Amino acid sequence: MTEPKSLQEAIVFFSNPDNCIDYLALRRWPDGRVACPSCGSDKVKFNPNRRLWQCSSHHAKRQFSIKVGTIMEDSAITLDKWLMAMWMVTNCKNGVSSYEIARDVKVTQKSAWFMLHRIRLAMQDEHFGSKLGGEVEADETFIGGKARNMHKSVYERRITGMGQSFRDKTIVMGILERGGRIRTQVIADRQKETLQPIVRKHVATGAALFTDEMGGYKGLSEEYAHEIIDHAQTYVNGRVHTNGLENFWSLLKRGLKGTYVAVEPFHLFRYLDEQVFRFNNRATKENKVTDSDRFDMAVRNILGKRLTFAALTGKVGTTEAF
Repeated sequence: MTEPKSLQEAIVFFSNPDNCIDYLALRRWPDGRVACPSCGSDKVKFNPNRRLWQCSSHHAKRQFSIKVGTIMEDSAITLDKWLMAMWMVTNCKNGVSSYEIARDVKVTQKSAWFMLHRIRLAMQDEHFGSKLGGEVEADETFIGGKARNMHKSVYERRITGMGQSFRDKTIVMGILERGGRIRTQVIADRQKETLQPIVRKHVATGAALFTDEMGGYKGLSEEYAHEIIDHAQTYVNGRVHTNGLENFWSLLKRGLKGTYVAVEPFHLFRYLDEQVFRFNNRATKENKVTDSDRFDMAVRNILGKRLTFAALTGKVGTTEAF
């Protein structure tokens, strides 16, 4: 059977557990040489009855499944459900809620919520220090409900210690290379000392930089072709605008408000990773990305990543977002 190209085909294809293992193994070991995740030896034998490999060397954990060393490690949820959830979240433009995953793949809502966060870990942008160039937009937005609508206990937990001007919001910064990729980050404030190091880290020197009139960007003209659009007067002046980022903020908030409804600031960066992944791998005239392509990209990123429930809920240290 050929690999799936649509959701319907994916449901049928991954209903066979052998297809699930073959699909994942091909991407994990593209040269066909299965390696033991504990010792690295390729002298392993597959047991088709248990669907496990066994290393010829005698050591702890010599038997291993395809899940070991991936975001699915130690999960009792079957591969067909994992891959089904991954297909949905990588291809639903406005995201997919844990309640919908729970109904569709027949797991509890708590399990679905945990699955989605581990899938988002695989969707993190791995830019490895590469910088954005050409024409670049930088902008910020505010995420969160109004403080006056919050219950007192929620207000005290979320708002304590925040500045008066944005007490009821979390600030997110975005940097967009026109026609290319976007990067986002949750930030503490919009001061120069916060914004400018992020710009320098992710934007190549000499690039055309477009921002609004916010004071935190003043002083970048020596390193960039920095042009400013004053939103009090107009939103577009030729090539000078931040409308590309405004479009992304619209997509992001549509998912947060319409699909997920309530997102804790503690987890916000993970939802940013999800939306950034879909945006950076969107279909364009130049880049014909399909649903199966996006799914394949996510699957190839599940290796070497682990997110425990304790880390997810803040009981131990967690992963960084940006």
